[in-house]
Amino acid sequence: MLRKDSIFVGVALVAAIAAAAWCLAQWESVRQYAVSSLTLALLLGALLGNFLPRVGHGAFRPGLAFAQRRFLRAGVALYGFNLSVQQILQVGSTGILVDLVMVVSTLGLGWFVGRRLLGMDRETVLLASAGSAICGAAAVVATVPMLRSDDSTLAGKSAVAVATVVLFGTLAMLLYPLIYAWLGAGAFDFGIYVGSTVHEVAQVVAIGSTIGGEVASSAVIVKMIRVMLLVPFLIAVGWFAGRGGERSNGNSLPIPWFAVAFVALAGVNSLHVLPADVVEFLRIGGALLLTMAMASLGIDTNVTRMKQAGWRPVLLGAGLFVHLVLIGGLVNWLAA
Repeated sequence: MLRKDSIFVGVALVAAIAAAAWCLAQWESVRQYAVSSLTLALLLGALLGNFLPRVGHGAFRPGLAFAQRRFLRAGVALYGFNLSVQQILQVGSTGILVDLVMVVSTLGLGWFVGRRLLGMDRETVLLASAGSAICGAAAVVATVPMLRSDDSTLAGKSAVAVATVVLFGTLAMLLYPLIYAWLGAGAFDFGIYVGSTVHEVAQVVAIGSTIGGEVASSAVIVKMIRVMLLVPFLIAVGWFAGRGGERSNGNSLPIPWFAVAFVALAGVNSLHVLPADVVEFLRIGGALLLTMAMASLGIDTNVTRMKQAGWRPVLLGAGLFVHLVLIGGLVNWLAA
């Protein structure tokens, strides 16, 4: 059991990094590129951890480990206040069906290409596939606790996965308005297309804002439904990881209670029993906790370890991006 004073130094460090990332994310010159505070915290943490390696050890270590475990889980749970049943009903069964098809197909393709064709390790494949299939950096950091792996390697792998999300999500922000200008509004519900295929929530918001109208609102709602699918994914990852690890002799299903709490809080949000100011406070609190967790992961990110990953994660991310754009378009056209 860690003493409170033993974690304070590390927590104070990641809090400072998170505050800097949060402020940077509000700048107009940064917001136009839809770079989330999560990504900025990872980047700032990685810069600090590589230029001053000692901050990842010694007195800072207990606080960093605390942030990676406790803050991450609490942040994912509070993320539930971004979703409601009313939003789900607003887009109807079509949006839910398209989300299911795209998430399952992207995860399946990622596993096949990453493991069978590229020969990548399972952790990097799962993290990169989750980031592309579900909700970008938030999915990556939420998946980390469910993996039975050496903690010293996960920071680098998660950083690589987030890098692919940033790269191809940025390309999506440039590409999707062009696709809309080419196809027009009559081919299918473009908002569902954006929400079901673009990586990050912030990127979906940016594309929706560029196009405007009903596309903007439906894109965000469909994206948040996609975020909800993180829960069954985490349960499945925990179960499969447990089969090959320390839980292989047990019969119990490793349940990610923070993900269950995410669903429960989305239900609370649907009831509108809390004042709007309280809900907004909890949303911001959850986002800050996730940002601090990402800062801690960034500090543990080693450039040498990332270089060892090579070109294969980028190739995997590119394949998944093409799948999301082309097959996602086909699925949306068929569902229209």
